Amino acid sequence: MAYFERVDESTYRATSQVGGAWDTATQHIAPALGLLAHVVERDRDARRTDGLLIGRLSYDILGTLPVDVVEVAVRVVRPGRTVELVEATLSHNGRDAVLLRAWLMQPGDTARLAGTAFPAITPVDDMPEWDPTTVWPGGFIASAEVRREQTEPGRAAFWVRTPIRLIAGEEVSGLARAASLFDIANGMTVRAEPKTVAFPNIDLTAHLFDVPEGDWLGFDTTVSFGPAGIGLTSSTLHDHRGPVGTLTQILTLRPS
Repeated sequence: MAYFERVDESTYRATSQVGGAWDTATQHIAPALGLLAHVVERDRDARRTDGLLIGRLSYDILGTLPVDVVEVAVRVVRPGRTVELVEATLSHNGRDAVLLRAWLMQPGDTARLAGTAFPAITPVDDMPEWDPTTVWPGGFIASAEVRREQTEPGRAAFWVRTPIRLIAGEEVSGLARAASLFDIANGMTVRAEPKTVAFPNIDLTAHLFDVPEGDWLGFDTTVSFGPAGIGLTSSTLHDHRGPVGTLTQILTLRPS
């Protein structure tokens, strides 16, 4: 089972596993974000051998996608020996739906400097299981295994993993696999019932100071709603070793 099946070099078919949470007839955007990260890494590896690391993934979500065939494209916006900016797009029937800009950066040995003041979260084995389908429909949410400690609505730590492959029969990196889970953050500790308030995100930006490892991805998440129709979901990302980066999603608030 997989979220996508490759059709050819630049075309993929979404499966029923990507069914969305706001509308089950459209894609949950999370797997598509992982697909674009994979596309950027494949393009990098085809062009160069020095293993630039992705330090930032910044996505703009331009519209919804049906559960159908999608096309991808990638170009280098700013080439460089040690730093480059790469842009990738995901489209359906000629209409762009997601735009990714990724900064790729030269790796180096900075182990002696490594450290962060971001606090740890409860280890995955000590966190209680939680069923996200009690809040959300759709194939993607149903495919996710979640463990969660919620402090209050809009504030929680949680771990997420999925047994579903990103692309059928194709190996992907730990980063691409993690990126396919990033967008779940906005729905794991809701401030308001989705039946009374819609709060989809129109972007997602991840800054990473380490590459996520392992099957489980951890989130320390706060959801904020402003008084004028805009919200923000902000997370610290974790793997089994500790914090590895941050994640933000801007929300459009739509009370029913």
